Parts: sequence; C-alpha cells; structure tokens
Amino acid sequence: MPDVSTDDRRSQSPQSVTRVIRILEALCDSPDAISLADLSRLLGSPKSSVASLLRGLAEAGFVTPNEGTWRLGPGAFGLGSALTAARRRLQSSDLIREGMHRLAERSGETALFAVADSDGETLTYVDVVESRSTVRFAVAAGDRRPLYCTAGGRALLAALPEVELASYLARVKLTRLTAGTEITKRGLVAAIEAVRATGVAQTIDQAADGVTGTAAAIRDASGAVIGALVVAAPSARLQNSRKALVDLVRAEAEATSRSLGYRPPAP
Repeated sequence: MPDVSTDDRRSQSPQSVTRVIRILEALCDSPDAISLADLSRLLGSPKSSVASLLRGLAEAGFVTPNEGTWRLGPGAFGLGSALTAARRRLQSSDLIREGMHRLAERSGETALFAVADSDGETLTYVDVVESRSTVRFAVAAGDRRPLYCTAGGRALLAALPEVELASYLARVKLTRLTAGTEITKRGLVAAIEAVRATGVAQTIDQAADGVTGTAAAIRDASGAVIGALVVAAPSARLQNSRKALVDLVRAEAEATSRSLGYRPPAP
C-alpha cells in the first residue's frame, strides 16, 4: 500500500472541501492578494494544511502565488462565469421559496415573502408557506399591508437610502390598526433604527391583534433589497421564544441572500 502523508489525508477529508471553498471566498472578497499567514488566521487552520490546499488549487489554476501571497487564478474566473450562468437558470424565486420552507420547518410558523409596492406605502405578500399548526397566522398571497406597522415593512424601510426614508416619513399617515400600533413618527424612526442595528424587525400586535411578525431583508447579487423574509405567528405562542425567532430569521435571510449571490462588504 502506498504511503499517504498527513497533508494528503487532510486534502481528502470532507473538512478540506469546506476549507477550499472558504479560501476561494476569502480571495474573492479581498481586493488584494492574501498571505498564507492571513489565510491560516481567517480559516482557523494550520498553515501546513492551508498550504497543501493552496498547492492543489494552484495546480488546477484556481489560485496563483505572487511573492509570498495568493490571489485568484484564471480557473476561478472560469468557474465564476459558469456559476453565474447556472444561477440565471435557477430562478431566484425557487431559492427564496427553499429558504421559506426551511424557515417554516425550523420555526413551526408561517413563512412569507413580501415585496414593496410601487406606491411606496405598502407591501404585498407574494408567496406563503403556511405553518402546520392548527392555530396559525393565515394570509393569502396577494394580500397588502402598510409598511409602517408590519415587520416586513420595517425591514424594507430600514434598507432605504436616507433621502427615500425621509420622503416616506414626511408623507405617511400613521393610522392606529390595533391598540398597540405605533402612530408617532418618532417611535417609528426609533423602530427603524433598531432594525438597522440588528438586521431584523419584530412587531408585536402592531398590524393585527395577537400577531407577531419577524422579518429581515433579502438581497440579490448586486446588494439590492428585493424583498423581506417574514415569519408570522400568534403572539401568545412566542412569549418565550421571540429572541430565538429573531436569530432564526436573521440566519435564514442571510443564507437566502447568499444563495442569490450576495456577499456582504468585508468588515
């Protein structure tokens, strides 16, 4: 039996596949070439393991060494073109619906996808995956709601440029839909700022009594917000799990955006 080195065994492990992907992502996100030491730090992996993977990637033309640093090679750009073509063939709506199904399954609640309407005042739920629970939030695709009092609406408002947000705040008329509806513009602005800080909007009994909504924006490859991923559920059932739902919606919105090609700016 031929001798297999430690690095060879590592290069054949499932973990090394993840490391290869992370190496390519790191080089793709960086405007400059990256040193072996920096790649090792970013991956949390030993230099010897990363170096072995880099050698294999270099042989395939996916990376290129450059005076002690590494950058993407021509093979990576060819792969990128192929992936772009594949992404165009796979409609974004399919990827969004996959995320909705995952979210409905993991949360046990109704998942929705909402888009802003052309009037700049409302949103429309364009897709729904209903909860299997007997008691659940019911909404039909095509239903419209105001932006200011819904979780999806606030997620969309938080993503607006300042000029567009200011224009919306200047013209919107805040109407009380429940006893708890926020109808002061100062309160609405504070809620929008909270969404910008956390990336997630959560409303409790704002648009309808007994309903809690949790939402996060979905972005495409260009970084543009194309809609909001929403979970809607009976408020009474979420008294002890609202924070967990915030984390779940944030994670699924990020995963769905990533599947659409979005890459957040490097910190």
